Amino acid sequence: MHRLMASVGVAAVLALAAPAMAQTPAAAATAGPVTLIQAGRLLDRPGQAPRGPSTVVVRDGLIVEIRDGFVDAAAFPGATVIDQRDRFVLPGLIDSHVHLVSDLGGQAGFLSGITENLPTHAYRAAENAQKTLMAGFTTVRNLGDDGGVTLALADSTAAHRLPGPRIIDAGNSISTTSGHMDGRLGFNDDFRETIPHENVCNGPESCREAVRLQVGRGVRVIKIATTGGVNSRIGAGLGAQMFEDEARALIETAHLYGLKVAVHAHGADGINMALRLGADSIEHGTIFDDETLRLFRQSGAWYVPTLSTVNGYIERLAADPNAYPPEVLPKIRWRIEITGQSLRRAIPAGVRIAFGTDAGVSKHGRNADEFALMVQHGMTPMAAIQAATVNAADLLGLSSEIGTLEPGKRADIVAVDGDPLTDVTVLTSMDFVMRDGRVYRDEE
Repeated sequence: MHRLMASVGVAAVLALAAPAMAQTPAAAATAGPVTLIQAGRLLDRPGQAPRGPSTVVVRDGLIVEIRDGFVDAAAFPGATVIDQRDRFVLPGLIDSHVHLVSDLGGQAGFLSGITENLPTHAYRAAENAQKTLMAGFTTVRNLGDDGGVTLALADSTAAHRLPGPRIIDAGNSISTTSGHMDGRLGFNDDFRETIPHENVCNGPESCREAVRLQVGRGVRVIKIATTGGVNSRIGAGLGAQMFEDEARALIETAHLYGLKVAVHAHGADGINMALRLGADSIEHGTIFDDETLRLFRQSGAWYVPTLSTVNGYIERLAADPNAYPPEVLPKIRWRIEITGQSLRRAIPAGVRIAFGTDAGVSKHGRNADEFALMVQHGMTPMAAIQAATVNAADLLGLSSEIGTLEPGKRADIVAVDGDPLTDVTVLTSMDFVMRDGRVYRDEE
């Protein structure tokens, strides 16, 4: 049995690695047809100046080469030509923080957990994945859902059985009992023990077990919460809600299995604790102090600001002033007021920043709204685009596959009318989307 599983494991690794392997002569002889993407301007390596008229040569889902000028199909007999000569072409975008299962919030989101069953959530996740892909986001990191919905969806989108982005999934997010990830909050005592809560832990041993449960489900990243949450149905504030030995056990166990750790944290106490213990990224990071900035620089951890959560809050409250319960509303008002302050401190301090929206709190398919907020709070358009390409790919451990347009990398390519380097909001209207060499959107 062990030999069988080992063989299956090796086969799976080889299958995953195959796109990156150099082609043998025999493989080259059977390679698929060529697609030529003619780009008016090409930002092949965000952070560097864009190229002028260029052609991206794609075969078998990978970029083969990039040539200056518009290459004619005669150079590659049988090639398909995709005309983007009037558009600005760049790598597929990456959202490092989404929740695909739903974008219902407040009381409506709470009720959906009671009145809707798991298949409903699965279909909704598939719809949201398609919206996300059509918006130009070809890769996402899904940081917390229940029931295995997005773990299964990740397999389907990876195989292109369903339209959606490449999904790096965290399974169930982890916190302590009554922490932000405790799904029993807000329910009366008759329901509490019947609601699944394997993702909550108390003490180091319990926290190690919580991580190992997610590892066994096949997750690719671990998400934990060291502080309270804005949407938690408990008025316990947004400071640390986990002891250091618990946080250490979570982070060390994840790293033992080779998984990165994304940490939900608002208050500086919970942020700093996570950074001291080796967290790979801080999500939200609403309050920074001088120690926070020092720890970010020292550790090299990534900051994922998720500014556009406030869009979801503002829109829901405009539609219904009672959209959120009394224990949540003051935290939302605080978050709206303070959002962006940490980013303004992080930029001049040299903190590494990756793009993430917390879509699900904000609306799916509108992920690119984050760009305008990043620029509003101190980033240049180029830096914001870097955060959603090169930086996010590094955070996800996928720099060898995505984030730039280079030979050997996946053909994740998007295009827009206009110039996002002068007006980053043009990224909210995507005209062309390709993932793994497959065209999912082309307004032509």
